[in-house]
Amino acid sequence: MKKLIVLFIIALFVVSCGTTRRAKIATEDAEAVSVIQKHYQNEADFKTVMGKLRAVYQDDERTQSVNLSFRMEKDKAIWMSASILGFPVAKAYITPERVSYYEKVTQTYFDGDFSLVSDFVGTPLDFEKLQNLLIGQAIYDLRNEKYDFSATGRGFQFASAEGEFIKKMFLLNPSNFKASAQQLTQEKDNRGVTITYSDYQSTDGFIFPEEIKIIANEGNSSTNIELTYRSLSFNEEVTFPFEIPSGYEEISLK
Repeated sequence: MKKLIVLFIIALFVVSCGTTRRAKIATEDAEAVSVIQKHYQNEADFKTVMGKLRAVYQDDERTQSVNLSFRMEKDKAIWMSASILGFPVAKAYITPERVSYYEKVTQTYFDGDFSLVSDFVGTPLDFEKLQNLLIGQAIYDLRNEKYDFSATGRGFQFASAEGEFIKKMFLLNPSNFKASAQQLTQEKDNRGVTITYSDYQSTDGFIFPEEIKIIANEGNSSTNIELTYRSLSFNEEVTFPFEIPSGYEEISLK
């Protein structure tokens, strides 16, 4: 689980401060404005979602698979419980205010706010962008900046202007206006992350990712995660049981 949490941190390392909603779309191209509007109109408007996740983690040294029980209360909480061969090994609980997880094998835990994680990776992070990654929405709010827009055979592409410190690319699926791919790059620091959504599923009327692939690169090192959603159900009552066991050693990010 620590590897998964760390990768989510890596995946968002180029994310700037918290999102500010705009009443007016910054982009002036009429077709781009229409696509952006449809992207947000098609955002899954659920209260809760729960299901199973299959995660495959791969870095330069090893490959590991883990099964996750997954629960989310939109805009409020993300909860995951990891198991290997049916044995629970870790839990994570993330809210807009805190990031918490513990591992049974190493008997370690982390419990801190996003500012601690942000200080550790050197850039501000927030809950909303992690949630967007998991539900197939653009990590950055497309309404907040002007992008170079093009309609391609692969979909609708939004790209940041040349010279930006963080190069951003968002590709939206023409059939449902959800994210097909997202890419954030810091060329100066030779690091970046690419997120692709190979397919979407419709459950209880909600369009939700079926498979997400995350590739994070820094220098010559690469880390990959594949997430596959299964057995999703929406708007059921959910709980988030989470308590760090006594005697576990705290992980310091200093």
